[in-house]
Amino acid sequence: MLDFFGTIGGAIMTPLYYAVSFILVGFHRGLTAIGLDAAGGWTWILSIIGLTLVVRTALIPLFVKQIKSSRNMQLIQPKVRELQKKYGHDREKLAQETMKLYKDSGTNPFASCLPILLQMPIFLALFRMLDQAARRGKAHGFMDSTLAGQFRDAKFLGDIKVSGTLTGGETGVMIVAGILVIAMTATTFMTQRQLMSKNMPADALSGPYAQQQKMLLYVLPVVFAVGGIAFPIGVLVYWTISNLWTMCQQFYVIRNNPAPGTPAAEAKEQRERAKAEKKGLKTPAQIEEERIAAEADAKREEKASTRTQPQRQTKAQRTKKKK
Repeated sequence: MLDFFGTIGGAIMTPLYYAVSFILVGFHRGLTAIGLDAAGGWTWILSIIGLTLVVRTALIPLFVKQIKSSRNMQLIQPKVRELQKKYGHDREKLAQETMKLYKDSGTNPFASCLPILLQMPIFLALFRMLDQAARRGKAHGFMDSTLAGQFRDAKFLGDIKVSGTLTGGETGVMIVAGILVIAMTATTFMTQRQLMSKNMPADALSGPYAQQQKMLLYVLPVVFAVGGIAFPIGVLVYWTISNLWTMCQQFYVIRNNPAPGTPAAEAKEQRERAKAEKKGLKTPAQIEEERIAAEADAKREEKASTRTQPQRQTKAQRTKKKK
């Protein structure tokens, strides 16, 4: 049975080893071609950074879907709470109506997890490839035994090995690895905190979705901090750069395309108003506000000018009245 699962795992991981090593080795050879030392630590660090940028660029379409899904999930939370109040006694009906709401609003509750779920196999392949190269000089994919040996022995900042870990026992390695673990944990926390504080409406800050986000806010950094203890410095570089990419990418999206009714949306409106005032123009929001106000004034004037017309009486009614 173990052999069976080992074979299945190898069949899944082998293509990832080739894909990850192809990009990593490609950057390594390119940097070597322009004069960097093939066995130098900085050559491997820059190669890992290049790998990170390629992977994150490829995941941009999924990140866009993630942002849209997260935004829709935030906006429909009031409706979800209404369904919970209405069908709280009937879980099956509640599940059906909730799924119907997701479908009608074009929301996929699992889309927000896609980027990290797709990154995990890549991360695992990189971790195993670099970890085994560091420990045994083992080859994987396009990273042959020669390159694996170079990575194992590569040093930067003096005598700090790229393959070193926080538990390696060497003071310099432990300091650098510790800094990277803290950076990886902090960027994970800040990214999640940025989403909750800037791009969530006030009425979405309660309920199951908000509780899920709060749990991720504190659980994910702890998971990465504990796991990071065993990561080689090269892997810590990958994940820290990936987190920085996520944080900057999310900041850009939240700043330029925030969810309605959020602090980020208010901040964007204030920036647009300030720019428009300098140019003597009006923002679309101001124009819409003036249109709504004008319509309301027109309705009030129409109501005020309307007079109750006397009802016309028949001849019989007039005769009866005279009598």
